[in-house]
Amino acid sequence: MRLFHSPVALFALASLLPFALIAAGLAFGGPWVAAPLIYVTAFAALLDQALPDLNPGDGTEFPAGDALLVTLALAHFIALPAIVWALAGPSGLTAGERALLGLGAGLVFGQVSNPVAHELIHRGNRWLFRLGMAVYISLLFGHHTSAHRLVHHRHAATIADPNTARAGESYYRFARRAWAGSFRTGLAAETARRVQVPGLHPYWLYLGGAILALTIAYLLAGWAGVGVWLLLAAHAQAQLLLADYVQHYGLMRRLGPDGRPEPVGDRHSWNSPHWFSARLMLNAPRHSDHHAHPARPYPALRLPDADQAPMLPYPLPLCCTLALIPPLWRRVIDPPLAHWSNPA
Repeated sequence: MRLFHSPVALFALASLLPFALIAAGLAFGGPWVAAPLIYVTAFAALLDQALPDLNPGDGTEFPAGDALLVTLALAHFIALPAIVWALAGPSGLTAGERALLGLGAGLVFGQVSNPVAHELIHRGNRWLFRLGMAVYISLLFGHHTSAHRLVHHRHAATIADPNTARAGESYYRFARRAWAGSFRTGLAAETARRVQVPGLHPYWLYLGGAILALTIAYLLAGWAGVGVWLLLAAHAQAQLLLADYVQHYGLMRRLGPDGRPEPVGDRHSWNSPHWFSARLMLNAPRHSDHHAHPARPYPALRLPDADQAPMLPYPLPLCCTLALIPPLWRRVIDPPLAHWSNPA
């Protein structure tokens, strides 16, 4: 049991196992195709609620943190084309098996690959940064690399941030506004940076990388492969936008007499104290501390006290599911939001 008291073991087990289950589904078919889906939904929710956190690890960093990120990124680059071939090519899977495996893999890309890319683009090492950018590009969401760092972290919890959801705004309206808005504002921010940082505009890399990804899809399984890659990317993007929607829903910074927003604080992000989904998502639910310290590695992120920051009533993945049903989401989130909302 000493192994399970190691933070690296908990992060590694939680985040690597779904890729192993994808491999099992590809290799054996049958009931194994449902394993990734069950793992990231029912199994994760059960562990969040049924077991205590074996290692809270607040403020603990481990040396293998970046190595785990690289391993997960490589697993993503193997799993994504393999899934495209399995769903669109002559894999021998039945239609039902393809549907289950595709849904589960899409959830893994959304709930593990996205956090991996997010962590990597915040690393100071340029090769780690580029690896994170490549993960986002493979999901046809390369512009998030720019928009997240240059726009979201500067303007979070203000109306200038496309990825901050307004109180009462449905996820569906938010998603349309956030995708287009982050693309546009990220492009503007990167273009402005070219004055101080000359060189190839990264949006050309995002576009070229997306074309390369879809070319690989075509080589794997023709136009069906392109369609499956697009669907998997859309699924992963939707989950990233859902996480942004939930983690900043309705929380806005006060404006000072000079019209500038107050500094970002713990009260401007929703957090989740649920331990297993936090390990699965590389501590992404510890969102307040990430905004306070964007360069802090995921193992060292701290969970604020419940009286200092908003806490989600359920694990982040479950809250994201509730957000798909606006009346139900409002019923769950409006009472705690009323406590934490800043006056206009």
